Amino acid sequence: MNIGPITLKSPFILAPLAGYTDLAFRLLCREMGAGMTVSEMISSNGLVHGQQKTLAMLKTVPEESPFCIQLFGNDPEIMGKAAAIASNHPAQILDINMGCPVRKVVKKGSGAALMKDFERAEQLIQAVISNTNLPVTVKFRSGWTDDAITAPQFAAMAENAGAAAVTVHARTWKQQFGGRADWQVITRVCQAVSIPVIGNGDILCYQDGLDMIAETGCHGVMIGRGALGNPWVFRQGKTPETLPARLPVIQRHMQHAATHLDTTRLLFRIKNHACRYLSGLPGAVKIRQQITDCPDMDGLQTALAQLAS
Repeated sequence: MNIGPITLKSPFILAPLAGYTDLAFRLLCREMGAGMTVSEMISSNGLVHGQQKTLAMLKTVPEESPFCIQLFGNDPEIMGKAAAIASNHPAQILDINMGCPVRKVVKKGSGAALMKDFERAEQLIQAVISNTNLPVTVKFRSGWTDDAITAPQFAAMAENAGAAAVTVHARTWKQQFGGRADWQVITRVCQAVSIPVIGNGDILCYQDGLDMIAETGCHGVMIGRGALGNPWVFRQGKTPETLPARLPVIQRHMQHAATHLDTTRLLFRIKNHACRYLSGLPGAVKIRQQITDCPDMDGLQTALAQLAS
């Protein structure tokens, strides 16, 4: 699929996940077949004010390309400035988050709250587009509640404002991450716009992604929680059913973490990722405890090497 002038080799995309989609995990998912990866959700205010933790989230390497930076905020002027800053980093696409359901984000008028304010949402999209030469995409939800499914109209607004593509998480704000995603909403969005539509929601294996594309007519799929501990979701076939078969990918992830992350500050996050690979395996509880008890990155890598021997 294409997003503006950018061609993706696969229509399977890693979604932005706060606390998870750091550079190490994104690189692993690209190696496993993801056609594009997206940064963690980045605060436009943090970017404009030069906060070091925010700037660190922009880090990428050439082999990750195409890489998308996702911004959030509710002030058009600040979002425009943030877009200009992000565009000076090696990214190929900018995305605007208009779907985050987290209350502290929504309370400030950002994320999914923008689905209740089409006018401000349009201003934000136009401000970002005016301050970048990169294609701009917009990610949003089905609507605010089941009684307010506005995704088709919201997508049309985004297209008219200049968006190069849209991503629809087929759940409402009220659903948060519960219940089932309503893929029919994605179909309706596809019918409402002429730009590429990326579907999101309940993709747990490669076949689920193919099914979503066939059922809804969307051009690509975005996978979030379904990729945690399961980067095999980006390639044909099933997740390996034994620890020896999974270990090479786990170790590869840890290699990326050791190379690209602050392993002292982010050790808990790294161990959390490692533990997620053990889902469904016999003896997982004991192995998770071994991982949790590791005092540092060297200890974690040694523990994994011992499991492989």
